Amino acid sequence: MVRKSFVIDTNVLLYDPSAITKFEDNDVILPLMVLEELDTYKKSSDERGRNARSVLRYIDSLKLTCKGDYQDGIDLPGGTKLKIHLSSPKKVSDFPLLLDRSSNKILLICYLLKEKKEKVIFVSKDFVSRVKSEAMGIDAEDYENLKNSYDQIRKGLRKVQMTKEEIDDFYKKGTLHPPSTDFLPNEYCLLSSGQKTSAVCKYNPKKNQLEPLKLLDKGIWGVHPLNVEQKCVIDMLLRDDLPLVILLGPAGTGKTLWALTCGLRKVFDENAYSKILISRPIIPLGKDIGYLPGTKEEKLYHWMQPIYDNLEYICGSNTGKEQDNSALDFIMQSKKIEMEAVTYIRGRTLPKVYMIIDEAQNLTPHEARTIISRAGKGSKVIFTGDPTQIDNPYLDKDSNGLTYALSKFYGHKLMGHMFLDKTERSELAGIAAELM
Repeated sequence: MVRKSFVIDTNVLLYDPSAITKFEDNDVILPLMVLEELDTYKKSSDERGRNARSVLRYIDSLKLTCKGDYQDGIDLPGGTKLKIHLSSPKKVSDFPLLLDRSSNKILLICYLLKEKKEKVIFVSKDFVSRVKSEAMGIDAEDYENLKNSYDQIRKGLRKVQMTKEEIDDFYKKGTLHPPSTDFLPNEYCLLSSGQKTSAVCKYNPKKNQLEPLKLLDKGIWGVHPLNVEQKCVIDMLLRDDLPLVILLGPAGTGKTLWALTCGLRKVFDENAYSKILISRPIIPLGKDIGYLPGTKEEKLYHWMQPIYDNLEYICGSNTGKEQDNSALDFIMQSKKIEMEAVTYIRGRTLPKVYMIIDEAQNLTPHEARTIISRAGKGSKVIFTGDPTQIDNPYLDKDSNGLTYALSKFYGHKLMGHMFLDKTERSELAGIAAELM
């Protein structure tokens, strides 16, 4: 087997700080400018800064734990050899790119290694850099170690045709043997017949049977489900045996609304959790307006405005008066709702908390893992988002934290998920979701 040389771009290490160890039986090349860029990022207090510091600490520790040196190669477990390319000429006559930026200097390293007849592969999360690499005849790959196929994930609700007699029997007995053997734990099912009878049920993996959903005759806090998917979402959000719920779908499908509504039910009505913790990644849509003045709470208010909008709607539905703020004031003064930036969740232990992570498609896999690991005993974590609408330049629908979390827990008895396809916000919003 021919040994390959993988030249790693800076963005790969900022995305996954353990990426160096993922190329077994091959050489990993780190150009000097990659280390310089990591050194620049290490001063940041965000996720990129933490990842940069983690990579630099790991490389520094290798001198004590592994054989070799940086220039000739340090032998890592798994047959990987790490080399740091410390120098490169200022100009190469045949190299077609200007050396006015770090990305082109990294590509120059790839070019020089290829000239030495090495099997070189450039690994980067940046599409333009990969295109430039391939234009020069150098193989380029996206870093896919943390990628999972979004398109292959089931919707969470399947439709099954049955006879009217079988559906009537389900209503009578309250259970039904599943018609197939490939049901996922906590997967939902819409039973329908040609005689306009139907039933919605969920799969119980412990008893290997389909069971009815929770009965909701009056809705929750004045809010009523508008489609079958929302009924299933309510069921999984109210279940205490599902500590992780993942809701996916375009804007206006009710993901955040129902996460909040059911949270209010569980915290204020049932006292099942001590509080609701709501967080969102701080990534702007469009050009950022710069630093915001005020305290942390005042800064977060603007980022959390969609949450306040949903709370106002729920409280208006509950009282029947859209302009009545008494219910909202009571909720906020109760101190049972906490708004927090994702950055500040790290290091906390959160027992008996109903945790909502909104816009989770903008999380990295490492951030998603960190958040879920914060859940203490008796807590519930809800991720909401749309993997097809991502603002992070180095994430896509397959590599973001929302898809990653769903893929890792896929088929696990502790997790339930649902794709919501129908936009209920307004007719205009629904058409926009389809056409734009």
